[in-house]
Amino acid sequence: MIRTQLSSCTTSTACGRVATSLRLTWRSTRSSSLGIWTPNSCTDQGSLSVSAQTTVPVDLAYDAYGSAREKAGSLVILHGLFGSKRNWISLAKAFEKELHRPVYALDLRNHGSSPHAEPMTYSAMADDVLNFCDKHSLSNISLLGHSMGGKVAAAVALHPSLPSGLLSKLIVADIAPSRARLSSEFQAYLEAMHRIESSQLQNKKEAQDILKEIEKDPMVRAFLLTNLASDTPPLKFRIPIDILMGCIPEIGSFPYAPGERLWPGKTLFIKGTKSHYINNKNIPVAEQFFPNMKLESLDAGHWGTYFSCYPPRVRSSSSSTSFSSR
Repeated sequence: MIRTQLSSCTTSTACGRVATSLRLTWRSTRSSSLGIWTPNSCTDQGSLSVSAQTTVPVDLAYDAYGSAREKAGSLVILHGLFGSKRNWISLAKAFEKELHRPVYALDLRNHGSSPHAEPMTYSAMADDVLNFCDKHSLSNISLLGHSMGGKVAAAVALHPSLPSGLLSKLIVADIAPSRARLSSEFQAYLEAMHRIESSQLQNKKEAQDILKEIEKDPMVRAFLLTNLASDTPPLKFRIPIDILMGCIPEIGSFPYAPGERLWPGKTLFIKGTKSHYINNKNIPVAEQFFPNMKLESLDAGHWGTYFSCYPPRVRSSSSSTSFSSR
């Protein structure tokens, strides 16, 4: 993660571009009906797990915007590590208003209001998303994921059991479907959050003081503290810190090797120019998985790419075209 000022979306940036891209696709398909590393493995943790030691899909918490009766052409949004469906409230409302299509913002496992469960692998998280789509009878969806959620979205697209007709368009924001070590910043966040819990802190200011040691940006600190279960002492997080700390390698990994799987559908990758998560080394990897991909760039850092883009409304430029590359 590059520490940059969190940006706001304008009508000329990704919010408008994504809306344009999704709207063009939906029009075309309307008439024709997706811390500290410990030596324990990701499946060795169990103290906070509701369904530990299992790969059975969990039922994900979600917020729905728009008519629940219309199932085809929905937009499904997946947040990143430490995020939740709440980060997308404003954008989800804006997309629903602009696109006139149902929008679903999900809480991935071990985040938000969804169950705590192991393993915390991309295959398991993709199974959760497929389970959600099946239970809600969705079809021809556009799947949008940011950061960790982008990897989950990519894993859904590449899933061997992806149902025919489920996924219409894939949008991956500021992450590549590659295998790498989890960024040291994220590991430091987990370590700090573990300190906050184990120190039996009495108020949020004490938690802020611990986070200040490793993160200077007050907006990022505030974002991390949205995971507090309550302000009642001692402070505890609603996300299972022990599970996440035990799964650091899995969160940095990806279930498929280049050339092992591919999805030929329309795919848009969005790169933050002030972020290093999409780069010259992993763009060719993404192209092997998604031969029909296009790449857009935004003047933003990793955090500013999506979750802080809360415009009053999403408009699209009349000159924008679906998947225009720059």
